[in-house]
Amino acid sequence: MRLLIDGVPGWLGNRFLELLASHKTEKNYSLRCLAMQGTDVSWMKKIPALQDIEIFYGDVTQPSTLDKAFEDVDVFFHLVGLIHPRKIQELYQVNLQGTLNVLEAAQRKGVKRFIHVSSNSVAGIRRDPAQLMKESDPPQPYMHYGKSKWMAEKTVLEHQQKGRFETVILRPCWYYGPNQPARQSAFFHMIKKGNPIIFGNGNNLRSMTYLDNLCEAMILVAESSRAVGQTYWIADEQPYSTKEIYETIADLLEVKNYRPRYVPGLTSEVMKAADALVQSLGLYIKEVHVAGEMNKNIACSIEKAKRELGYKPTIALREGMRRSIEWCRQHGASI
Repeated sequence: MRLLIDGVPGWLGNRFLELLASHKTEKNYSLRCLAMQGTDVSWMKKIPALQDIEIFYGDVTQPSTLDKAFEDVDVFFHLVGLIHPRKIQELYQVNLQGTLNVLEAAQRKGVKRFIHVSSNSVAGIRRDPAQLMKESDPPQPYMHYGKSKWMAEKTVLEHQQKGRFETVILRPCWYYGPNQPARQSAFFHMIKKGNPIIFGNGNNLRSMTYLDNLCEAMILVAESSRAVGQTYWIADEQPYSTKEIYETIADLLEVKNYRPRYVPGLTSEVMKAADALVQSLGLYIKEVHVAGEMNKNIACSIEKAKRELGYKPTIALREGMRRSIEWCRQHGASI
């Protein structure tokens, strides 16, 4: 099976390549990646299993740079996505137009299966923590990021419906795991100080997706005939409360005198309204956007993936966060 992965370098892309390389002899995989133009992939040469991976350079927003990478590919994993832009229009340039560009390149070159990594933001939020989001629920995109990802999902589904190739859509949630970016490390630093802000009572539920669990799900859908044309939620076995997430990290970091600052949930609602106003002007402020989400229930059911794919998330919050912290310390982070 000849596999192509975009989103390299990147949090998910890097880790997925590593795990695919560990399976390539057993599974008889041939691997190549579409790396972002102008980026440094020298890290790959330090990993023995990645030595024979083909590297192509391109940009999903530039169609003329894509075709060569798609030649003789069986399965393409579309991992590229922009979460925190400088301006709102960038979300649509990357998440929507970029997806359309790789769909068209895949079609031109006869790719057999297109696996699209989407987002929980397509489904929005839930008031009732007991109401876990399911694939059958109507989309309720959250802000422009959610809208851009939902529009991208629709373009993927259109290609499936027109019989151009097989497609599968995966909706992961809040990532965590090794290779994490600066924004996740900053989250750890906030908790390390001992007094992180919690909006509301902290009982709101969040599904989280340990990176290796997601990677294993992507391998499953590459091989499953039942997955064709389907959408799947991919997350840990159970959602966690915000308090549990924070307390687990604080315990692993051995924080003394852990005393979170609880602020009224209304504060998060005000930030959400401010976020909507800022985005309506075509602008984006990451801190405002994140604060507006932090008292919300964003939790999903993974029963469909378990039933149809045999998906079994083996890593849960405590072990996943322990591995994340260990990775940070091995790479010089002072946490």
